[in-house]
Amino acid sequence: MHATYITRARVVLPDTVLENSAVLIEDGLIAAIEPAGSHRAQVVDLQGQWLMPGLVDLHCDAIEKETEPRASVLFPLDFALAQVDRRNAMSGITTPYHALSFSNKEWGVRNNETAAELARAIHALGKQGLVDNRVHLRYEITDPKALPLIEALIDAGAVDMVSVMDHSPGQGQFKSLESYLQYMMGNHGMDRAQAEQAAQIKLDGAQGAVERVERLIAHARRAGVATASHDDDSVQRIDALRKLGVAISEFPINLDTAKAAASCGLATILGAPNVLRGGSQSGSMRAIDGIRAGVTRCLCSDYQPSTLMAAVFTVLEQSDLTMPQAAALVTCNPAQAAGLADRGRIQVGLRADLTAVGRQGRLPQPSHVWSAGRLVCATRYP
Repeated sequence: MHATYITRARVVLPDTVLENSAVLIEDGLIAAIEPAGSHRAQVVDLQGQWLMPGLVDLHCDAIEKETEPRASVLFPLDFALAQVDRRNAMSGITTPYHALSFSNKEWGVRNNETAAELARAIHALGKQGLVDNRVHLRYEITDPKALPLIEALIDAGAVDMVSVMDHSPGQGQFKSLESYLQYMMGNHGMDRAQAEQAAQIKLDGAQGAVERVERLIAHARRAGVATASHDDDSVQRIDALRKLGVAISEFPINLDTAKAAASCGLATILGAPNVLRGGSQSGSMRAIDGIRAGVTRCLCSDYQPSTLMAAVFTVLEQSDLTMPQAAALVTCNPAQAAGLADRGRIQVGLRADLTAVGRQGRLPQPSHVWSAGRLVCATRYP
């Protein structure tokens, strides 16, 4: 029996913090909280650091930049996956959902076939990596060609979450045509003519989009796959997607939309980079405002894994939330939203996904990370 005794920790439970406490791990599970000790276990002395559940990140597309760091420069998928797996472990994220966009041939890694190949590679890696890697497929509803491909991946058991998104100019994230063009030119290396062509393809693809969304959400729900909508921008859109059975609202554009989502039981997700930077890169609502209003249930790392832990401590500084409440935004709340009952809390019998947090100056930094009881990251700062 492999055992680890973590001692002198500030243990973050769902409703309180146990000061100068301990946790015992045995065979990948949390065996005891506040035990007197264990003569069979390896001892890890945290010297007063926080001990939180491992972070659950429902949306991060960092894998795209690892696979395609520059426009049209693709790295081998196994190499890219190894790098992002390590980044997540070092960030304290023990359950990352890698967000892969299916957008026809919009750009490099968002080519449907490339995205499908990457989804299969992540699924194959699964629990063989440092952390529990999972697949989140993002369907651009203006692309009719991707739908059967995503359905086939769902049927193969290679999908853990599906979200529907509409990045057509004039709504959602891109409130004007010009904002869409600037994003495509700046982020994806397109010239203006290419960006205008991409915008027109999206606008032309609107026909039949509603029917495709209905079909995909129904297919995912039959398979027991978590479902989400992306960049919701109105109360009406929330109502329509709720009726289809969508359970999660990612990045609601404004506070009214976030309130509508929360009031009808949808789990809302906003970005940790938004918290850390103090605002949205696209001019949408500030995440901290949603947290203060009580309508932000989860945070995700969006595109930068290292921001998730930092956001917890920023929330502590900028809101009235307690440590258990701030930690819940990145642990038990996203686990619950995704239907994961075996993690997200420090509780006897659950997976020993744990993150110890120290400080590098004023910055919170994971010092030890356990995934299913395995120590997958250990660092030390002076």
